[in-house]
Amino acid sequence: MLSLRRVTVVVVAAIIVAGLCSMAFAESPVTEVVSKASTVPWWVWPLSLFVLTFVLGVVAVLGGVGGGVLFVPIVGGFFPFHLDFVRGAGLLVALAGALAAGPGLLKKGMANLRLALPVGLIASACAIVGAMIGLALPTNIVQTALGITILGIVGIIIKAKKSEYPDVKVADPLSTALRINGIYHEVSTGEDINWKVHKTPLGLGLFIIIGVMAGMFGLGAGWANVPVLNILMGAPLKVAVSTSKFLLSITDTSAAWIYINNGAVLPMMVVPSIIGVMLGSMVGVKILAKTKPAAVRYIVIIMLFFAGSRALLKGLGIWN
Repeated sequence: MLSLRRVTVVVVAAIIVAGLCSMAFAESPVTEVVSKASTVPWWVWPLSLFVLTFVLGVVAVLGGVGGGVLFVPIVGGFFPFHLDFVRGAGLLVALAGALAAGPGLLKKGMANLRLALPVGLIASACAIVGAMIGLALPTNIVQTALGITILGIVGIIIKAKKSEYPDVKVADPLSTALRINGIYHEVSTGEDINWKVHKTPLGLGLFIIIGVMAGMFGLGAGWANVPVLNILMGAPLKVAVSTSKFLLSITDTSAAWIYINNGAVLPMMVVPSIIGVMLGSMVGVKILAKTKPAAVRYIVIIMLFFAGSRALLKGLGIWN
């Protein structure tokens, strides 16, 4: 159960911050922009963002993504905010969700530090480059490329039907040197799973591309972390999902600073979104421990298919 004191503190903080935001933005140019884009009162949008991101926080933990992979296409499509601000907020939402869920996943032994640190360092460095590229490219090109990429990953996951517990016969020399292996207790079956990884050099190389793309799209890297860690390198699906979630606290920090430095962050969007996703992530950690790996796989497929389709259609101008 979640600590009552912990939840109370977060809720009280949310009320205080929401009040401060209300006073700060009630007469600001931001509210004028929102009012021109919508006939509803401006305060409805922060409240809606809080509810939406709470749900995304729960689902994102189960899928091993940062929440930004759904936040950006949903908010960009249905809320009256410019895509640059949505992408900046999306990275901060993914980062907040990872910071909220990471300690719980490490404590339960599902996220693995030795697996996360090498790929995280590579991806975070490359995310800086990707963020600068993303802010320079036209929006429709970024959206189209994102949609194609995510749908391609969905196809790979569907094809790999036995990815819950990959059978890695022999660990490669690099993963052995880095001691990337472990044991985790599968609550749903009551057994201990011994695991190791292979194809580590190729996996690290792919995380260069993942880092660039994560910063470019403003989505975090969870949508690509899980397939590489699970399907390519051979980590069990639940370990891949949990480690991916923890990874976002490393990779998203670098890209987020680029968006902040370029002024692509609106507190009226970010504050309620971060509070919602952090509360949702706390709930998601509790659910993940008791969720069967096959169910987690279906959640990943559904989330990525929806986000990829939405991004592709919007990039092509079919669904605006």
